[in-house]
Amino acid sequence: MRRTAGPTARPAAAVGLLRRRPGPAAEDTVGTERPLVPLPAALALAVAGGLALDASFPALGWWPLALVAVPLALVSLIGRTVWGGVLVGAAFGAAFYFPHLSWAARFLGDNPLGWVPWVALATAETLVLAVLSPLVVLAYRWLPRWRDTRTVRLVVLPVLVAGAWTARELVLGSWPYGGFPWGRLGMSQSESPLAPVASWLGVSGLGFLMVVLCAGAVEAARWAARARAVPDAGGTPRTRFAGGLVGAIPVGSLAVAMLIVPQFPTDDAGTIRVGAVQGNGPAAYADEREAHEVLESQLAASAPLTSEPVDVVLWPEGGVDSDPAAQPGTARALSAAAASYGAPVLVNAASGVGDLFYNTSFLWTEDGAEATHAKRHPVPFGEYVPDREVYGAIVPGLVGLLQREYTPGTDSPALDLGQTSVGLAICFDVAFDDVIQEGVHDGAQVFMFQTNNADFRGTDENLQQVAIARMRAIETGRSVVNVSTTGTSQIFAPDGSTVQALASDEAGLMVEEVELRDGLTAGTVLGPWVQGILMWGTVLSLAVLAVRVVRARRSPN
Repeated sequence: MRRTAGPTARPAAAVGLLRRRPGPAAEDTVGTERPLVPLPAALALAVAGGLALDASFPALGWWPLALVAVPLALVSLIGRTVWGGVLVGAAFGAAFYFPHLSWAARFLGDNPLGWVPWVALATAETLVLAVLSPLVVLAYRWLPRWRDTRTVRLVVLPVLVAGAWTARELVLGSWPYGGFPWGRLGMSQSESPLAPVASWLGVSGLGFLMVVLCAGAVEAARWAARARAVPDAGGTPRTRFAGGLVGAIPVGSLAVAMLIVPQFPTDDAGTIRVGAVQGNGPAAYADEREAHEVLESQLAASAPLTSEPVDVVLWPEGGVDSDPAAQPGTARALSAAAASYGAPVLVNAASGVGDLFYNTSFLWTEDGAEATHAKRHPVPFGEYVPDREVYGAIVPGLVGLLQREYTPGTDSPALDLGQTSVGLAICFDVAFDDVIQEGVHDGAQVFMFQTNNADFRGTDENLQQVAIARMRAIETGRSVVNVSTTGTSQIFAPDGSTVQALASDEAGLMVEEVELRDGLTAGTVLGPWVQGILMWGTVLSLAVLAVRVVRARRSPN
């Protein structure tokens, strides 16, 4: 019997729309085949995102802008070709790295070639970031082709995109020449309420969740917007729009969780009385100075410690401008200083062992050096020249100026002071997770960071490094004493709050009872695992998706 259409019957076309699941070629799979914005607009968004990310770091330190920069970068990449992703990634990288690393132009002082280190470093970082940006492009392209459901779009896709972003950061932090983990997304949050997340998942884990949050918000908005692209039939648009609103629930829940999570607890282990000295001597690489002038400036600023009882004295990187292991006069001066303070002095100097030279910290007592630690990651083109013959042929005038050839150290970054163990990180080593991890696992109850920012006077470099030092306190649940030759210098409590600080370009002294802590935070235990899972999990996921996409293309309809 033939059924006639009644008032509640649905048109056949509407039934077809309701039953049809959108496939990879469907017009409403937004961003799977088509870019969200034209290329010129994408480049503009990428540049805006890079500038916003730079502004989230000191000196401006407007940390909420990091949560603006990420969506701008992601929207600019959605739907691009691989080469389009490289181009857009280059725009984002250049807009971020050139202003962020502008301090590198001060390294050679007033030398006419001073701009070369800045341009070379920023260009190298930009190129690596650009080449890796297709990881994000492919995540957006391949995952919806495999499954295009609400769960995939609103949950799985943001996780994969965030993994691709984090993998890009991890490569930048380890390659080339050991990498340069400066400007990582998580490090922008040292003064934000999100910072305690690092004590649970490490800095990379914090950055990953920030991208998940931003990518989830983008996908929730896109899913809701798809209602406009689908004909109004059988309530489908309302379902799609509601799906977008539902998608905002996990995004909002993640945001709330990240805001309210407390810092992972560590255990009180007493205190140590520290005298941290900022001598403000002529310590820059290009400074003109008399012999021992930097040492004399440190001794002068330390003079009050002869009547101020302390357990240890901390001097900055390069606070001794001659090798105390090779210069008897310097060794005698340091031994006399330790005797007058009634405490050992943590000093730093360039020191030779045979034919090798190291950036070395010494625990110096009145009887001489009791322990040493050599910088783990000398800075390429700053503390040594990799492939010197190659680069010497390209820019001989510049390479000839750089006589430093430091060798990476291999000893533990934790030194035993008797009553406690101190974790060390020399200058840019503070940005490398492995140094901090090893120090904590070797028993460090407090961190003391020695740095020399004299090469970058008047720039944001010191403030960016201070933000990293603060984040290390939060991540490890340890106090941090961060001292510079020329400032600024600080003492941070285990929660990242500032206990004392010295201004730039002024000699000064901080004396403080610094908290000691025992116990490992989840961030220091899980951090390396989180990085490994995010790196190789992302690569494996994209490889599996690639195979599925290729098979789908080859299979008959």
